[in-house]
Amino acid sequence: MNSIGANLWIWDSPVTDDVIRRRAPLVREMGFDLVELPLENPGDWNPRLVKPMLDDLGLSVSVCAAMGPGRDLTSTDASTVSATQAYLRHCIDAASGVGASVVAGPMYAPTGVTGSRTAAEREGAVSAVAANLGPVLDHARDSGVRLAIEPLNRFETSLFNTVAQTLELVHMVNRPELGLLLDTFHMNIEERSQPDAIRAAGLSLFHFHACGNDRGAPGGDAIDWPGIRNALGEIGYRGAITIESFTSANRTIATAASVWRALAPSQDDLALSGLQFLKGMYHTT
Repeated sequence: MNSIGANLWIWDSPVTDDVIRRRAPLVREMGFDLVELPLENPGDWNPRLVKPMLDDLGLSVSVCAAMGPGRDLTSTDASTVSATQAYLRHCIDAASGVGASVVAGPMYAPTGVTGSRTAAEREGAVSAVAANLGPVLDHARDSGVRLAIEPLNRFETSLFNTVAQTLELVHMVNRPELGLLLDTFHMNIEERSQPDAIRAAGLSLFHFHACGNDRGAPGGDAIDWPGIRNALGEIGYRGAITIESFTSANRTIATAASVWRALAPSQDDLALSGLQFLKGMYHTT
């Protein structure tokens, strides 16, 4: 049975110790199995403080990375690459510190950077990501953490938009620590068939984000949820299914995620309705 999770970006950004202290009990009370902790900047939250809170609540945990300006493994500037690697190693350490087995996100270039590339230019960028991930994956291996790389839609990146494109990187690297995070919002834009994309990911699928086609709660929207459920079952996916959505009330995150209006009567409503839908789809009694 898949764990059902909630990303704290549903309510707040940045996620800090105080945010986790306030929100994690709510996530547990609502009935979620897992809480996902974004780590926008090193030091936003302290694993030594957070782990006892989550243990007491009986919540499992995942960590997601945020690729803001200056975090770029495609860069030709050595200091930029080094700083990006240091940030990703910090994410791995934070995940290990709270007992998370996965760090997920678009861990290759800043979100929002787009532009056309020739085939040769793209090949060079993908090769640079593969090479520059090497030391990070060494750290992940030593920490018992896996990295789940996320393809984004065309308005947020021009490097990895589809499962097929992202599998090029995974196969090039060819390490057990590297796999995929798939997100229904992005796949709804880029994939002709979400179920087929999931089947193509196969055993490389490490983590899964679920939200509606409007980036709100899953369920009652245009996405083929039964097809997705069936495809996840066919590939034997046993990882978490986590709601990742955002609040328009926070200007920084609203701008980053292009969320300009409320997606539910309240963020609590968004989380609860999504949880009820996903439990109905994935939990058996």
